[in-house]
Amino acid sequence: MKKVIGLTGLILTGVLLTESPLMSVYGAESPMLTAGVTAAAPVDTPTITNKVPSAGVSFAVSNYLIEGNELAVQLAAEQDEARIAENDIPEVASEYADIAIAQVDNYVNVRSESNTESEVLGKLYNNSAATVLETTENGWYRIKSGNVDGYVKCEYVVTGNEELARKVSTRYAEVNTVTLNVRTEPSVDAPIMTQVPQGDDLVVLDESMDGWVLVSAEGGQGYVSLDWVILRTEFVQAESKAEEEARLAKEEEERRAAAAAANNARGKSAASSGSGESKASYTAPTSSNGQAVVNYASQFVGNPYVYGGTSLTNGADCSGFVMSVYAAFGISLPRTSSAMRSCGYGVDFGSMQPGDIVCYSGHVGIYAGNGTIVHASTPSSGITYSNVNYRSPICVRRIF
Repeated sequence: MKKVIGLTGLILTGVLLTESPLMSVYGAESPMLTAGVTAAAPVDTPTITNKVPSAGVSFAVSNYLIEGNELAVQLAAEQDEARIAENDIPEVASEYADIAIAQVDNYVNVRSESNTESEVLGKLYNNSAATVLETTENGWYRIKSGNVDGYVKCEYVVTGNEELARKVSTRYAEVNTVTLNVRTEPSVDAPIMTQVPQGDDLVVLDESMDGWVLVSAEGGQGYVSLDWVILRTEFVQAESKAEEEARLAKEEEERRAAAAAANNARGKSAASSGSGESKASYTAPTSSNGQAVVNYASQFVGNPYVYGGTSLTNGADCSGFVMSVYAAFGISLPRTSSAMRSCGYGVDFGSMQPGDIVCYSGHVGIYAGNGTIVHASTPSSGITYSNVNYRSPICVRRIF
């Protein structure tokens, strides 16, 4: 059987090949060597006619060369594995690597094709985000954001900027247990600051600790165990053309309803004044607009806060309070504060009106006007008024 001896094998056996004439003859004439790398024979080497090493010596040397070659192959394989382990470790890409952030005065159009003549599918507002699907040769990105899949000019978005992506996004800890304890310190032995129901979520402030994250919750900042939450990142996304049209139609409808309700209220007030009757105290909704929601909710100020409660008189928690107030107007809202962030439609903080739902991390209230909210605050304060900025709002949703 022919055995090919590689360069490494020759190096390992080089001493034998240079120290003995017999070894030189073998190295020059053996078919085993001529199949691989042939060593030059000395000029005084006698001619070998049968091309086969002498008996006794040839068998021992052949075995030595074969074993040396196998050892060299094994060592080379081990060295290759070491190089792969050291140099070819795959890099983990940042979760923000393919995120594009709009940096414009107002919005950038998302189009059906990579040119300014194509159809507008939606709008990507300033600081809104999209996932980059591909880059075209003519300076456009194909992006996916919300329900919009289309093209934006590269010059209007920023990609690969993790610092900006973190700044414009919100990191949430979603509760995946029936009741989550928010503690004053990152320890199961620390006092419980507040509790949060399953399905709700909290804004994450710091996740550098082992097994715990710092969150914003009712009563301030506290700690929750990673065993009972799911972390996720959310961005403001694009608004499709259909979504924009629906929002504008809803806003116009609500403006008309509010104007009609205001005229009706003025008429009733004039009639009551003319008849000499005293104005009755407010006890139930008489119209469907934001101010009516505030008027109805305000009469329960002073009633208790009860975790898990939905009673406006006997006690409710924050989302239970908002849900029950709106239920009096025939509107069904979800049970958790995080789910309420998707109700109605969003408005800017500077455009808040009475009746708007103001959403915080793990909390929700009703905007009462003049920079205040009415809400089921804490067990110690009950249903009360607070400054709208007593904590940083996440979003504002309008129902009426």
